[in-house]
Amino acid sequence: MSVAELHRPVLLQEAVDGLAVRADGVYMDGTFGRGGHSRAILARLGEKGRLIALDRDPEAYAAGRVLAGLERRFTVYRAAFSMLERIATEAGVSGRVDGVLLDIGVSSAQLDDPGRGFSFTQAGPLDMRMDPEQGESAAEWLSHAGEDDIAHVLFTLGEERHARRIAKAIVTERVATRITDTLQLAEIVSRASPRHDRHKHPATRSFQAIRIFINRELEELSSCLEQCLRVLAPAGRLAVISFHSLEDRIVKRFIRDHSRLPAPDPRAPWLEPKGSPQLRPLGKAILASEQETRDNPRARSAVLRIAERLA
Repeated sequence: MSVAELHRPVLLQEAVDGLAVRADGVYMDGTFGRGGHSRAILARLGEKGRLIALDRDPEAYAAGRVLAGLERRFTVYRAAFSMLERIATEAGVSGRVDGVLLDIGVSSAQLDDPGRGFSFTQAGPLDMRMDPEQGESAAEWLSHAGEDDIAHVLFTLGEERHARRIAKAIVTERVATRITDTLQLAEIVSRASPRHDRHKHPATRSFQAIRIFINRELEELSSCLEQCLRVLAPAGRLAVISFHSLEDRIVKRFIRDHSRLPAPDPRAPWLEPKGSPQLRPLGKAILASEQETRDNPRARSAVLRIAERLA
């Protein structure tokens, strides 16, 4: 069985339904992963339809290249989804895209590979980069980051209550030895956490926070969402699946803010604001069904939000 067959895309039917795929439409999948959502979109496209996918992960890109070799309606780029507008312009579809799908966060394939450094239950190099060829690894950052900086990342991006204790333990440990292994870091965090949740590993929040920081995930998301406004055609759909409250908050606020009239200029509040709403939210947040969460525990925290681009 292939990796693509083993991977279970979350909220698959709901996300693709939310895009209202037209047979002759142009669509973009900003997070190809192992192609579950892309394949479902392609299944609804006709001969004149087109799907463009992005992923900065080299293994995901390789999987996309295989699909592109079999499917002429599909093109894949090795790029972060914050390059969405650039890719759409290069492909000649900017302003004409009928739907954009984003499945935010780390994929099951990345979590399940110890060599990528995302897992706190399997030994592996402490990397955590979505693209291992770009930027600083988690081990490199932890080797020099200040105690206050580490605590700030753990608290703001992981909502870790014991952020200061954990940061101090990391800085103390690295004096004696470099922290280069996932289980090594998980043990440091566990020892520094005074109380453990029976249902959650004590390193869960810390690993999540460091991963989000290393990959600039929140900044990437905010940038991509703004680009969607320029890439989408009138009546084009935006469907975003997030797995973390910080991500969902950004998506929710983005849709809300762009569904309203622009705020008055504080320097001239008597003037009528220029412009009009750019998005229309479609329904409320969609969560995975009980059946899906039983079949795929990763779906428990998934939240899908859908909006439509106004003319």
